[in-house]
Amino acid sequence: MTEERRQSKKEQKIAILDAGSQFGGLIDRNVRELGLRTELLPLDTPIGKLKKYAAIIISGGPKSVEDADAYLCDPDLFSLDKPILGICYGLQLMAKLLGGSVGPGDIREDGPMDTVFIEDSALFEGFNGTQRVLMTHGDSVQTVPEGYVVSGRSGSLISAIENPARKHYGVQFHPEVFQTVRGVDIFRNFLFNIAGLTPDYTIDDLETEVLEHIKSAVGTRDVVVFVSGGVDSAVLAALIGKAIPKLQIHAFHIDTGFMRQGESEQVISALKAAGIDVVLLDMADMFATATTIIGGQQTLPLNQMIDPQTKRKIIGDTFIAVRDKILRDYNLAEDSVLAQGSLRPDLIESGSVLASSKADTIKTHHNDTEEVRKLRQLNRVVEPLQELYKDQVRALGRRLGLPDSLIERHPFPGPGLAIRVLCAEQPYRLDNHEQLQQQLDDFVQHTSPNFQATLLPVQTVGVQGDGRSYKYLTGLTGPAKWDELYQLAASIPNHNHATNRVCYIFGEPIDRQNLQITPTHLTKPVLEQLRQADAIVGEVLHAYDLFGNFNQLPVISFPVNFGQKDGRAIALRPFKTPDFMTGVPGRVGEDFPEVALQEIINKILTEVPGIARVAIDLTSKPPGTTEWE
Repeated sequence: MTEERRQSKKEQKIAILDAGSQFGGLIDRNVRELGLRTELLPLDTPIGKLKKYAAIIISGGPKSVEDADAYLCDPDLFSLDKPILGICYGLQLMAKLLGGSVGPGDIREDGPMDTVFIEDSALFEGFNGTQRVLMTHGDSVQTVPEGYVVSGRSGSLISAIENPARKHYGVQFHPEVFQTVRGVDIFRNFLFNIAGLTPDYTIDDLETEVLEHIKSAVGTRDVVVFVSGGVDSAVLAALIGKAIPKLQIHAFHIDTGFMRQGESEQVISALKAAGIDVVLLDMADMFATATTIIGGQQTLPLNQMIDPQTKRKIIGDTFIAVRDKILRDYNLAEDSVLAQGSLRPDLIESGSVLASSKADTIKTHHNDTEEVRKLRQLNRVVEPLQELYKDQVRALGRRLGLPDSLIERHPFPGPGLAIRVLCAEQPYRLDNHEQLQQQLDDFVQHTSPNFQATLLPVQTVGVQGDGRSYKYLTGLTGPAKWDELYQLAASIPNHNHATNRVCYIFGEPIDRQNLQITPTHLTKPVLEQLRQADAIVGEVLHAYDLFGNFNQLPVISFPVNFGQKDGRAIALRPFKTPDFMTGVPGRVGEDFPEVALQEIINKILTEVPGIARVAIDLTSKPPGTTEWE
């Protein structure tokens, strides 16, 4: 590379200031895919360090700029003679620090919304009026600073402001996610038309950086690789094999006891066909009775635990215990490296400092527990995919020559079925449950009187306003009018803040008087019940050739009995997404033929003992996460 080209790349680097957004890495990805280099930096990075960057983007975040502990930037940031794009929190910070005002509105906006842009804005060039964008916020700009103008509105709310003379632009929505239909065009306009930059970063650079990272991090040490059979770990294993000598590599597939029907055998066969040699280890008993230490206290065994975060931490720490056992059994050095296929979404949702210095913890991924972080501090973990997203990993896999059977496989989480069983001992009910239910009834009666909406006595994990939520699951019953159902499901979390996920319950209206839970833990009968239901879903999807219609379709067991003694329910979560940071539900009738769905329901209710109802998740991400736990 010539000195002139090196200098060009240095001058064109973009600073992305991290305010704790769950989507901060997606900003990074969008800019890199447009051909520019980036650096993620803390929001309070000193102005002296920011002078060397060609442009600055400020991410969203979970805080309110009105909070006493609000995240703040260098006060001179907006006096810097650089193009600046503020996103969500970044917009609000720009408005407040420059003399405008920010405050909460009457409603939240979580999900896709229509916003109207002014036609002569350089940021929205070619948009011609209304566009669909992803909103996730409670606060909004009330008044704009002097010298700035409103350039977009979502109903009565301000969705964009700008000061073209200073090259300052702010948007309330998230252009980095795929639900914002022309989000890439916003970045393109900002970087190329407003900032005047030129693309010079390619996918060849990306692969080279990943391989160099592996070689540098590993050196001559042995590497232990856990290969689940999913695309992430398969690509990881292939990259490790390309970067370092084969004698240093020790690959294992761990049967945790939480695998799907026939999963381990299929994984070993598929990996062997792809030229990846893997040893199968049966650790089901070890995982079932595993505990860990949290806050100085030993937890209950995993098969007695109900808290989803604790379940994930136990599983993650047990994988490290398996790693330690492997070192002993295979006579490997203590400083051997653990290779993990951790992706950007995993680390962001876990609140890892590797992805963000301020991101809220949505759910602790098994590959980012405290024990994993301790190993990182000892320089005994290599995670070459940590800057990437699912679609980028698949692209790398194709370049490495992996077969479509691995590349296009639906992701299956490392904790497996353990996080697809909602465990509970008591029904979940807030003290003001009746008031919340009445508010929900009033809203549904006013907007969609054909349906009944019930706050079910369980919680699921969600992501709202860049923060974690753990709230009621709402169940809808009524006629299968899918357009109305999806519209209602999208609006309920915005108007009833006690819920973050909405599903449709097949069958008769819910009898609220007999709505209880069946006490549920990670026992073999419960897991086998879910395993049978999951296998039925897989068989029908295969028979109708539907796997390609979704990016993932988790099957979940939840302990609501709907009046049936010892009964539980099964939920389907058809999900479409390019990167798993955001997504939309696969729609019945479009992505999911009703004939196939009905066949699944009939088979589960007749062939799986103890299933009271079947449900389908209608929720986007946000406000609901991909998985329920």
